Amino acid sequence: MTVHPSLQTYADAWTHSIEAIAELVQPLAEAEWNRATPCPSWSVRDIVSHVIGMECEMLGDPRPIHSLPRDLYHVRSDFARYMEMQVDVRRHHTAPEMTAEFEYVLIRHARMLRNENRSPDTLVRAPLGAQQSLEVAYRMRAFDVWVHEQDLRAALNRPGNLDSPGAQVARDNLLAVLPRVVAKDAGAPRNSAVVFDVSGPVEFLRTVRVDGEGRGSVDSAPSLGPAVTFATDWETFVRLACGRVKPAAVADRIKVEGDEELAAAILANFAVTP
Repeated sequence: MTVHPSLQTYADAWTHSIEAIAELVQPLAEAEWNRATPCPSWSVRDIVSHVIGMECEMLGDPRPIHSLPRDLYHVRSDFARYMEMQVDVRRHHTAPEMTAEFEYVLIRHARMLRNENRSPDTLVRAPLGAQQSLEVAYRMRAFDVWVHEQDLRAALNRPGNLDSPGAQVARDNLLAVLPRVVAKDAGAPRNSAVVFDVSGPVEFLRTVRVDGEGRGSVDSAPSLGPAVTFATDWETFVRLACGRVKPAAVADRIKVEGDEELAAAILANFAVTP
């Protein structure tokens, strides 16, 4: 690969996860493509269609001309409508059609990375006609593909890669939004701290601090007398943060100490993916 050094980590994680998805779905029988996944309202076929579609957009392909059905009740925003387009256009594709297109996308993905010579700050297309830097695009693809790999593993009962390169990118992405969750969304008091103690394949201890102006930040230093301490495992942390499960469904896997009202507000706002 010839990508810029600051993109290499994301390119490697992205490739690792997309190749894992290809390995997962290649042997599937037709009926298995219809299995439900933890991603709300999406089947195995829908997840793979989404990954294919986003890969095609990164490769510069035009978006499909397609009208969404009116009865897709899980599509409630412009962003969801944008994402659903690539999914719905493939909803009636057969297993061989899906695997063939995915294999072709893998070939094009490898070629793109092999020939990549743009700088990380190059502006590229983002959803809804926006723009983002190439570095953000690579990071978000690595994150998105790893999360969807985990969706497929859950649906197919094939656990794994919870500590893969994509998992490390996911950890950093999810930690980056914790200050907003705690300080803004949950309304934690000023000059307070909330600790997250996560164990498992990816383990970490992080403290979200809310300053006197109500701004949040996150660091790895422990806090004396935090308002709330959460202790959970990595898989549960990811499922909550990505909206794959409600807090009540995994209450037995979350240990909470401290202000119960604040803890409930944080958990109620913990899902950060669209």
